[in-house]
Parts: sequence; structure tokens; C-alpha cells
Amino acid sequence: MPQARAQYYGARALAQLQALVDVVLYEGAVPLDPQGVIAAAKDADFIIADRSTPVPAEVFASLPKLKVVMRSAVDIRNIDVAAASQAGVLVTHAEAGFVPSVVELAIGFLVELSRGMSPAIAAYHEGRKPEIKVGRQLSGSTVGIIGYGRISRALAPVLAAMGMKVTVSDPYAQIDDRRFTKLPMDELMAGADYVICLAIANEETENLLDAAAFARMKPDAFFINMSRGNLVDEAALAKVLTEGRIAGAAMDVGRAPDQMPSPELARLPNVIATPHIGGLTPPASESQAFDTVRQVEALVKGEMPPGAANPKDWTRRV
Repeated sequence: MPQARAQYYGARALAQLQALVDVVLYEGAVPLDPQGVIAAAKDADFIIADRSTPVPAEVFASLPKLKVVMRSAVDIRNIDVAAASQAGVLVTHAEAGFVPSVVELAIGFLVELSRGMSPAIAAYHEGRKPEIKVGRQLSGSTVGIIGYGRISRALAPVLAAMGMKVTVSDPYAQIDDRRFTKLPMDELMAGADYVICLAIANEETENLLDAAAFARMKPDAFFINMSRGNLVDEAALAKVLTEGRIAGAAMDVGRAPDQMPSPELARLPNVIATPHIGGLTPPASESQAFDTVRQVEALVKGEMPPGAANPKDWTRRV
């Protein structure tokens, strides 16, 4: 789609891609369904799919010339990798070039939750006198981070430098930085003024943040989700928010299409929601787009490209 291509790929990466191979662009306004993908890619060796376009098993079965499916993103869950492997098609993903942008949005959420700028801004825009409220200082507060991956490892030092006490819960990660305290998730939830969800989304973490987890939070604590919607039991979160059992929440992700926040949660008065824009900055988008360019460069040379998810199963070689 032209808009998604402009926002998540960019003209510079596209120009370099077109210098390497013949490129057929999809110009429609809505994401392709599987039959649309099959029709559009009938003569293609490679597909670069955006995050809104699923690539299920029927695509691989219907495109015998297809050799590689690439995503200009880290998340390849909307590609049936098992079916691709069975068909001998290589699947690749991009590196996490979005980390600085997501970190900055997380800090923005922390500030907004603590100081309530948006209601004051809206009141002034509407010609009303804003309500004056006492805010909360981040320095001296405790932030609990669930999951210690690439984003958390970049975010935690920034928060510590701001004077926040940082606790981390991740059963699979070793925390070597002495500024951070590793805790079981139950203790982290109970002690944090802010809980930031950055855990990996998989079967093990489905509904990781459930009613029992939210019940442990302090009534003046805030919850922030920067990972994926399927980590959160949204009914449980809505309940504690509407009953005032936590102070509020912020989210850039959810269970709505394209991993956006669910409207039922986003409309609550103590929720701040953004439409999955954490990585939507030119440096972040271009970083991942140029990863696909490097992958195509390797492919045309007959080499294994970076970011390969199933290299041992790739039999439809170039």
C-alpha cells in the first residue's frame, strides 16, 4: 500500500531495491488477502510483505516460483513459517532498528501519565480553563520492567539516569547492571509505581498480565504496554481501570487489527493510547527497510541473507 510503503519503507530504500531487482509495487488502499498476494506475486521470486499482510500456507502452495518471503520488521508471526519451511521457502526478518524510537515513546508515556498534559492542552485548545492537578515526579519513583530484551536494556539505563529505581522481572535474563534489581514478577507488580510490559509475545506469555497480576498493583500505580496486546488480559485491565484499582494505563499496542490498542480500552478516561507508532520514525523505518535491501543484495549473489528464520529448510534456492 502506498501509505504504508512511505511510512514503513521509504523512498531511499525503495530506490536501492529497484536498482537491484525488478520491483512490482502494490498500489491498493487496503491490505491484500491471501488470494490477493497470490495474484500479485504470481511471477515473483521474492516477496517483501508489510505488517498488515498475512502470508499463510496457501500462498506457498500456490506460488511454486516463490523463493523468499521477507518482512521489513522483527515480528514474522503473520507468516506461516512452518508452511514456508515445508515448501522450501526462506523467511527472513529485519533487525530491531526501532529500539531508540520505542524508548523515547515509553518516556513520553511516563511523563504524560505523571503530569496529565493532554487534558490541559485539550482544555486550552477548546477555550476552557484547565484543571490544575498535582503531578508526580519520576525521579525517586520505582519503575518495574517486565522482560529484559533489547528495548528494556536500552530503556532501563535512561530511567535510572532520570533518578528512577529500576526493577526488572525476566526468568530467562541475567541482570548484570548493579543499578537494577531483579525481582519475581509478583514482587515487581506489588512494589512499582509504574509497570512497563516489554516481554516477548509467545504462547508462554499469553495473558501474562491477568487479573491476579493487576490485583497486586498499588492503587496509585500506572501500567504501560509497549510489547504486544496478547500479553494482557484486556477484560482484567479494563476492570481495574474502571473500578479505579490502578491509576491509569498507557499503550501503543493491543488486540485490535495491526496490533493496535483495542478501542474499548483506548476510550477509557484514564488511558492514553497511540496507534502502534512506537517504531514509526524515519530512522527506525529506514533501518529495517535497508535490512531487506541487504537481504536482496545477498540473494542476488547466491548467498544466505541476514535475518533468515529457517535457513536449513530453504530448498527453493535462487
